[in-house]
Amino acid sequence: TIDQSRTIDEVKSDMEQPRPMDRLVCGDVGYGKTEIALRAAFKAVMAGKQVAILVPTTILAQQHYVTFSQRLSPYPTKIEVLSRFRTGKEQRSIVEALADGQVDICIGTHRLIQPDVRFKDLGLVIVDEEQRFGVGHKERLKQIRREVDVLTLTATPIPRTLHMSMAGVRDMSIIETPPEERLPIKTYVSEFSDELIREAILRELDRQGQVYFLHNRVYNIDYMANYIRRIVPEARVGVAHGQMNERDLESAMADFGSREVDVLVCTTIIESGLDIPNVNTLIINRADSFGLSQLYQLRGRVGRSVRRAYSYMLIPATQSLNETAERRLKAMLAATELGAGFRIAMKDLEIRGAGNILGADQSGHIQAIGFDLYMRLLAQAVEDLRARREGKETDASEESGIYYGSPTTNLIPESRVAVDLGIPSSLPTEYIQDLTTRLGIYQRLTKLGNLYAVTRLEDELRDRFGPIPLQAQNLLYVMRLKLDAERAGVDSIIR
Repeated sequence: TIDQSRTIDEVKSDMEQPRPMDRLVCGDVGYGKTEIALRAAFKAVMAGKQVAILVPTTILAQQHYVTFSQRLSPYPTKIEVLSRFRTGKEQRSIVEALADGQVDICIGTHRLIQPDVRFKDLGLVIVDEEQRFGVGHKERLKQIRREVDVLTLTATPIPRTLHMSMAGVRDMSIIETPPEERLPIKTYVSEFSDELIREAILRELDRQGQVYFLHNRVYNIDYMANYIRRIVPEARVGVAHGQMNERDLESAMADFGSREVDVLVCTTIIESGLDIPNVNTLIINRADSFGLSQLYQLRGRVGRSVRRAYSYMLIPATQSLNETAERRLKAMLAATELGAGFRIAMKDLEIRGAGNILGADQSGHIQAIGFDLYMRLLAQAVEDLRARREGKETDASEESGIYYGSPTTNLIPESRVAVDLGIPSSLPTEYIQDLTTRLGIYQRLTKLGNLYAVTRLEDELRDRFGPIPLQAQNLLYVMRLKLDAERAGVDSIIR
């Protein structure tokens, strides 16, 4: 697609720069992020460097191994996979080969970031499904990647990562163009029902398709598989979960991939990156117990071909949903259009906060100094570092009102007018429903420098969204008041 081509060019350009690449590729599930990773890995290998590809699950590691091996088979490239599908002896042999430089591309799960793994000449680290790794794993990655290029792939970045990209700490590429003939996934939320499950499975079998039935409880997953066999005796049912023996799990996934199994009763082991185009119905039991980005990732396992896909999110008939679960399911029902992953991530950022760039929190609010000041401090620090790298001198006080004293002096913000009128001033959700648009207008408001700019924005709001409600009128009034007060040298306005 057009976005894929642009992103590939950006990645290759970054890899050719003297400074290490740190790029986040944010693309919806099934939009071709693996293709970008494959081309970046090939470029690194052709330059004589080693590539490490970190993935969250053994199944995804195996799938990437097959994909990379097939695509790079015409070239003299040595590819290995480090996961629990390999015996201890095989793992030791691969680790030794990595240290000797005999392996070009190593695809691995968390095993890849263990202390005993050493690379002779590592050039590129690819982190697939970044949202599945914690800060501890990423800190370990930092130790092995200080001077190497890093490419991070995700459909729904965690708030901290998304915030860092938006603030300019990391480069970001967004893939928004869907593959040709891709159709949105039909999503339903329903109470658990024998009739619904049987009808959904039989409809998929009638068109020679396959079904994921997700039941995320290992202790009674076999009972659930027998239940499916009982209500749909026509279907061949298999089981897959993370606590299975390595060979059994590998065999179960191979049978499903070769269409010898119609319905795979599984846990969230299928969540990350699996690409089986013939599977176009997903049934999630107890959907109320999953997180927002997790539900979105799971739904992305179907609808990866030209066929219409169906996703059924089942909730208990006997229990009432809590408010948080209800909001998550409503967000999933609302985000059915193609390319909604970025919107889901923005919603997550709005709900949970941006986390801490210098600490281990991946979400949460910056309470110590306030979000507005934190963003200005961060933006100025990033711009200052960029200017220094490019050999330019900047006067920080002129650019943002933040100045640097001696090394021991704290950063001091410019004097800002404090307005406390006690009136409701905001952009109501009913007025601007799209979250990304609303956030963008809030950001523009904070950067307005004169009364004429406020009037122009007011005219634009009226033109785009209709008559301006009272809360939004109050917000524009407060902005005008602040600008007048700044010009007059007033420090605060209190009701």
